Amino acid sequence: MQNFRPLAVTLAGIAFAVSGCSTAAPPPGTAVSTTGAAATPGSPAAAAAATGWELESKGSADRIKASGLEVLSAEGAAEHFHAHLDVYVDGKPVTIPADIGFSFSVDGKPDGISSLHTHDESGIIHIEAPVAGETYRLGQLLAEWGVLDGTDQTPGSAHSAIDDWSVTVNGTKQEAPVQAVILKAHDEIVLHHGVAPSPLPAAFTFPDGV
Repeated sequence: MQNFRPLAVTLAGIAFAVSGCSTAAPPPGTAVSTTGAAATPGSPAAAAAATGWELESKGSADRIKASGLEVLSAEGAAEHFHAHLDVYVDGKPVTIPADIGFSFSVDGKPDGISSLHTHDESGIIHIEAPVAGETYRLGQLLAEWGVLDGTDQTPGSAHSAIDDWSVTVNGTKQEAPVQAVILKAHDEIVLHHGVAPSPLPAAFTFPDGV
C-alpha cells in the first residue's frame, strides 16, 4: 500500500487529521469535503437535483451513530481497504454521493468522519478504521447515507423499503438481506431495483494503490 502524508486541517476549532487515499477521482482524503458541502434542504445543490439520493448534511452525525459506528476526528490506520458500490433503479445508475460517513457542522463544514465512508462520486467505499478486524456491512453505509429507510411507499425510490431490492457481489446474487452484505476488499457490489442493469457489473477496476 502506498504511503500517504497526513494532512491536518483545523475546522471549527477541531484539529481534524486525515490520511488520504489515492483514487482516480479528484484527490480525496482531507477533512475538507470534496464537494464543498453535502446538500441541505432548500440549498441550490438540492434544488438542482432533487432525486432523494443526495446526501444531506443535517443529521449526519446521528446517522453515523445509528449505523453503529463512531464519529472520529480522523481516518483510522489499523484497517484500510476498499469496496465498490453501484446502485441502479430500472437499469439506470444512481450517483453515489461524496462524503457519506462524514459529519457536518451547522454551517455545512465537515467536522468528523466514520471508519466507513466515501470521498467522491466514484462509488468506491473506504474502510479506514482505528481498530482492525471489525466487520462492516452494506446496511451501515445505507444508514449513513440516509436512504432506503422505508419512509416512502414509492417502489424503488430513494426512501423506499429495502425489502424489494436485490444485491449481487462480484456478479453473484445474494440471498441474505441487503443490509447484511459484508464489505470486503475489492468486492463489486451492485444494489438494484426493478429491471437489472445489462450487463450487470461483476468486477470493478480500482485505481493503482487502492
